[in-house]
Amino acid sequence: MSVIRTARERARDEVTAAIKEEARRQLADEGASRLSLRAVARELGMVSSALYRYFPSRDELLTALIVDAYDAVGAAAEEALARSGGTDPVERWSEVCRAVRRWALGHPHEYALIYGSPVPGYSAPLDTIGPASRVGLALIAVAEEADTAGALAVPPPDVPLSEAAHADAWRLSKDLDRNLPPRALPSLVAAWAQLFGLVSFEVFGQFNNVVEARDDFFDHAVTGLAHQAGLRRGRVLHGE
Repeated sequence: MSVIRTARERARDEVTAAIKEEARRQLADEGASRLSLRAVARELGMVSSALYRYFPSRDELLTALIVDAYDAVGAAAEEALARSGGTDPVERWSEVCRAVRRWALGHPHEYALIYGSPVPGYSAPLDTIGPASRVGLALIAVAEEADTAGALAVPPPDVPLSEAAHADAWRLSKDLDRNLPPRALPSLVAAWAQLFGLVSFEVFGQFNNVVEARDDFFDHAVTGLAHQAGLRRGRVLHGE
């Protein structure tokens, strides 16, 4: 019985992968707002009722694609983090950022699904929060190790921080459960947001006729973001 069950599970995995692959093709051709379960079923030679056994609604298929995309860019960031052990924190940060950019340029339609315009009528469920956090957590890991090594410059107390921003910082510190000074988090969140602003401008063509030396510009920009986040050169981090 276990052999039969494993074969069925394998077949289900193969059909699920085929459905998602066809859906990604439709994303590239039509955009997320026009994704259709019936169209996916037709292209795969399936009846709609059979496809509904895998994804009961368009939103469930979209969620699966969104989770896959977040996991893919998150895995790229985490692999870069693991490879960069032994380098200083600014370079480690930059390696994670480069990995995010490489993935986005290699998968523009999947990037657009998670960082482009919202899909009309779709509301992302809680299932997407964990995968969506992976890039941010990789960057926070760099800052956390830098802080342990004395290479993180936390904003001094005389740098103004509003009461609301202070409350957000403490909440994030508690939610993340990381060993970082809460005052370091606003700068890290700002740098994380600006990273995706840089990547989005490039993916969506906003740098056309503006920035030609894209690699050099990106490296310069993310080094600046590292400094903005408080990272300093000169101490080697060994990583895990």
